Amino acid sequence: MYKGIILAGGNGTRLYPSSLVVSKQLLNVYDKPLIYYPLSTLMLAGIKDILIITNPGQEDQFKKLFSDGSHLGISISYKVQDNPNGLPEAFILAEDFIGDDDVCMILGDNIIFGNDLDNILKQCQDQSGATILSYPVRDPERFGVIEFESYDRGSVVSIEEKPENPKSNRALIGIYFFDNRCIEYSKQLKPSKRGELEIIDLCKKYLENGELNVRNLTRTMTWIDAGTFDSLMLASNFVSNFEKIQSYKISCPEDVAYKNEWIDGNQLLKLSEQYPKSGYGDYLKSIIEDR
Repeated sequence: MYKGIILAGGNGTRLYPSSLVVSKQLLNVYDKPLIYYPLSTLMLAGIKDILIITNPGQEDQFKKLFSDGSHLGISISYKVQDNPNGLPEAFILAEDFIGDDDVCMILGDNIIFGNDLDNILKQCQDQSGATILSYPVRDPERFGVIEFESYDRGSVVSIEEKPENPKSNRALIGIYFFDNRCIEYSKQLKPSKRGELEIIDLCKKYLENGELNVRNLTRTMTWIDAGTFDSLMLASNFVSNFEKIQSYKISCPEDVAYKNEWIDGNQLLKLSEQYPKSGYGDYLKSIIEDR
């Protein structure tokens, strides 16, 4: 069984001054907080037990938004990360939460959307070891880059963080599936030159054992790292345009919970009553009518 982690810590310095008083994951992407998008992604993957890792002083903001998650038919708990010491530290902090289970971690500013995403995420959980996802980008030198054995993207040869001369255009995106060994592997990592534990180094542990799998997303999917003002605006425009054309909300947790049959129509109707004037409530009511 997989549990989920949303990493909603970090200083968010690229979004100062906006993120000085509120977590960047609570900034809006069009009509909903940014954290709704990674939460919905985990829910699409069928994951119901979720830990949100936050900065000191921000935990109550997330609790006000989600409480314990029971209204969505899931369980949400919280953990404070005192200092941003690298992504793999999340697995060490979450050791008690993970227990004997496997884990999927998603970064709190990543938006992933596309047809059949739920099945893709569930298939990632069928792999042994670790499974990462890649996406084709125009500027791979800005990301962790995956090198493949052959042009048809067979087995992984190497992973490099922000290489000067990228060996492919395939960027490692911010969602990772690891078996339970990620906890001990993370404890064995040494800080990089920038003083943090690196997710690339954790992936290399699995690569050395021949247990690193990659699922390559195509350009028909959408991936946005919404960690800057420009990308946040890009994400908002994308969501706005899509929802106006399709009359369908991207990453609506209540919608996912209902379609997963984690809540029923009466529960969804009750949730809709919390939003009588924003249009969000009307959308939740329409889900019941359309089914």
